[in-house]
Order: sequence, then structure tokens, then C-alpha cells
Amino acid sequence: MLSAHSLPLVLCLIQISTAFVLNQSPSKSWAKPTQLRAVWSDMKAVQDYQNFLASGKQQVELTKDQPSVIIRPSNGASSELAECLALMGMGDDCIITPEQEMPNAIGGSQDFPIYVTLPPYQLEEFLRNLPESYKEKNENFVFFSGGEKYGTIEDLLKDKGYCRDSMTQVLISGMRITPTRRPIDLHVKLGKTPNDEDKLAGECTACGKWRGSIAQRMERSNVLCSTDFYREWRRKMWEQTAADAVLSLVGAVRDTPTTVGEVASYYGEEASDILWDISNQLRGWKAVTLMYGFEERIYGFAEIAAKDDQCVVSTEMFPYIHGCFVFLQSHPFVEYLQYAQSEKGLLQGIELPPVDKEYISAMRPGNLRADGVI
Repeated sequence: MLSAHSLPLVLCLIQISTAFVLNQSPSKSWAKPTQLRAVWSDMKAVQDYQNFLASGKQQVELTKDQPSVIIRPSNGASSELAECLALMGMGDDCIITPEQEMPNAIGGSQDFPIYVTLPPYQLEEFLRNLPESYKEKNENFVFFSGGEKYGTIEDLLKDKGYCRDSMTQVLISGMRITPTRRPIDLHVKLGKTPNDEDKLAGECTACGKWRGSIAQRMERSNVLCSTDFYREWRRKMWEQTAADAVLSLVGAVRDTPTTVGEVASYYGEEASDILWDISNQLRGWKAVTLMYGFEERIYGFAEIAAKDDQCVVSTEMFPYIHGCFVFLQSHPFVEYLQYAQSEKGLLQGIELPPVDKEYISAMRPGNLRADGVI
């Protein structure tokens, strides 16, 4: 119980704390106002997880690789991923284009993975004009993200209702496809964790209904692919997308051709400032918190696996890498985009958000790499 003597003191403390909260964040006139958004999950996935907990089993039962449908581009776009998936399979897949009918059954089963290997700039039209035979099996779609050819498609999938826990998504930035359409694993080991597990960076990962099937298919070809629940998969996906966007942009504005490895070695402080700011934007706009040590993983992968990759900024892939809405809320990132366009002639014809000259960053300054390297 509050006494009459203590009530004025309590009211004073409330006023002080309220004033502190209201004045601790600088304004960002160039960004959209912060919105409170409802976060929902696919109820079927939640029920499946509750059933798993009730079963007393120690591990989630993963699906096995099986005869599958692979949808490849039909209008001249690269089909290297479709061909690579077929070679990693067991020789019994059905490869079709979006114009062809979806088979009702394959390998004696009416329930099978459908690998959608279309590039992001073709995916929206594909999902908007699905034939009935595709709609009947759309819960079996498997989507791909990662790297300069697939970027991130979360916003696109969300607009079409495909961004949910049970939908299968695969991050493939941890592998490279050779001219012979064979995959090469790119993940790296960065030492040991305190509990003596390998610290990995850049591995492929899958979530959703068919995560076990694609993981088994990839690991048969010596490509590591972890299987995660949707929440953890999103963290890894956004970490990789942020790395792809920031490192390539910082390198692309140099006077001479620059590799991703060189950015990590010589321009790490610039890249870190942007990455930390983007990590704040991801928390605010996407409810995604990058996992501890993300800088160590990003730089470790860049210095080892991606050291010879040239930094490029693609106009065609801009909406799916550098033009992601959440990245465009980062002031330092937009400054680099503006410089790339006005001084380096990149991204011509693309309308960029303005830069607020009076912007004061709330981010803490400094490089602050997770491994202590400046």
C-alpha cells in the first residue's frame, strides 16, 4: 500500500522515467514511422510442434529425399540450379517449365517436393498466375534464397501468402554451382564453441515441410545443409542477405575492381558500421535479431570462401538484395547507394530514398568485430 507521503515521490519518478524514454531516440525523418505489427504463425505448424512435444520423441522426424518435381525457367534465364538439383537427385525427378501441367503423382506418391528454381524477378508473375494443378499442390513448393542470383524473397512470398512456418525455404549461399552443374560446398569452420562444437559460417540451411528431403539431397553431394525451424532459418537468411548487400556495395564503389575478401580485409570498419545499423533495422521492422557473433561469421566466410568473388551491384536484382525495404531504412546504407549512383554510375534508372543531412545515428560507433579484429 502506498502512503500519502510516498505518493508524490512515485509520481515524480514516473515523470522522470517517461521523459527519459521519450527523449532517448533521435528522429529519422527519412524513414517511415515505426509501426506495431502483429506476428502470426501457421497454426498447422504450431500444432505439429505441440504434437511432437506430446509424443516424447527426442528428434523431429525429417522427410527423406524422393522423386520430385523441378520447375525451371522457360524464357532464357539460367537453369543451372534446376540442373544441379536434378544431378543431386536419384535420376527420377520430373523437370517442367511453368507452362507445363503439374503431375498429380510422381514415383507413386501424390505428396512430393516441388522445387521452384525461378529467379526472383520471374517468381512474382509465376505465383500470380498459377494454374489450378499448381494451386492444388502449392503447400509442397520449395523456394530458394541467397547469393547474387536469388537474394531474399521474403517480402514477395509474404505478399502472396507463402511466407509461413510450414513452407519450405532453402538458403543456398553456402554452395557454388560449377559449369558442369555440380555443387561445391562453401561453408567454413571458425574454431570451436565453448561446448566443443564446430563454429560454422555460410552453411546452407532449410526450413519447412520438406527440409529433410532437400538436406538429404544436398548432403548426398557433400553439401552441408542444416535443418531449422522457421524462426532460426530467418535469422540465418537475413544475416546472409545483409552480408551480401553490404559487402558487395562497399566494394562496388571503389575505384578499382574489388573482391568480397578484400572488403572484409581492408574495408571492414565501413562495412561493420552499416551492418550494425542494419541489425537495428531488422529488429525494428522484421522482429529478427541476428545471432551472437554474426560479424565473425560474415567476415570469416568472406575472407575464406568468398575471397575471390567480385563485388557487383545488379540493377536487375536490386529489389531482392540492395533494395530490400528494411535495408533502405538504414541511413549509412542509403548514403552508399546514393554515392554508387551519383559518383560511380551504378543503379541508373532506380529511384533511391533521399538522405537526411541532419540525421544523427543512434548506433554506437566503431568497428566492433565479434573476433576483436579492427
